[in-house]
Amino acid sequence: QRQLVESGGGLVQAGESLRLSCAASGSTLESHAIGWFRQAPGNEREGVSCINRSDGSTYYADSVKGRFTISRDNAKNTVYLQMNSLKPEDTAVYYCAADPDLYCDTDTVLNALDFRSWGQGTQVTVSS
Repeated sequence: QRQLVESGGGLVQAGESLRLSCAASGSTLESHAIGWFRQAPGNEREGVSCINRSDGSTYYADSVKGRFTISRDNAKNTVYLQMNSLKPEDTAVYYCAADPDLYCDTDTVLNALDFRSWGQGTQVTVSS
């Protein structure tokens, strides 16, 4: 059974950085599209970024372009989300999600319903 585990969240000040990790057991993330989503209290779950399995192409939400970077380390079966220049509005629970069949278009907003497997989330809090 596939299990995704996020880590790396925490409390930082505006302008600082965090790197989130999404590790998997029971499957190889290399064969999946991996997405990062976030959800703040009272808000809908928002797609932040995605990396495709086949060509490694990526998607970023407009709100994080130029600040966040998604990457894979296949040897560690882990996907990372490097978050720089964090803002208070980035505060949310961050989730990673995986799907073996999805291809994330670089210009299309992510749909959480397209991803089959989810982690439990990690809290990111950015203070002003």
